[in-house]
Amino acid sequence: MTINIQSVHFDADKKLIDFVKEKVNKLNTFYDGLINSEITLKIDKGDNSQNKIAEIKILGKGHEFFAKKQCASFEEATDLVCEALKTQVKKHKEKSLAL
Repeated sequence: MTINIQSVHFDADKKLIDFVKEKVNKLNTFYDGLINSEITLKIDKGDNSQNKIAEIKILGKGHEFFAKKQCASFEEATDLVCEALKTQVKKHKEKSLAL
């Protein structure tokens, strides 16, 4: 799967990029039909401490998966997004196997 990471309003360090790639790559274990992923990491300008946003859009065979979470850290947001995507991917795989 191709992984494209975009950081908005900041420069992501290598450690964060590696963490995100590792988490997203794990989604391949649940469904091998994943082709491309677009990851956007951005900082919300509000005064809230929960200002780190992670959005992930994944293109699969005939389906698109999307999740967005806002947390205090990018790692936490990425974890939650990947959990949400894992649920979506599993449901899609079960539906496609049932057909």
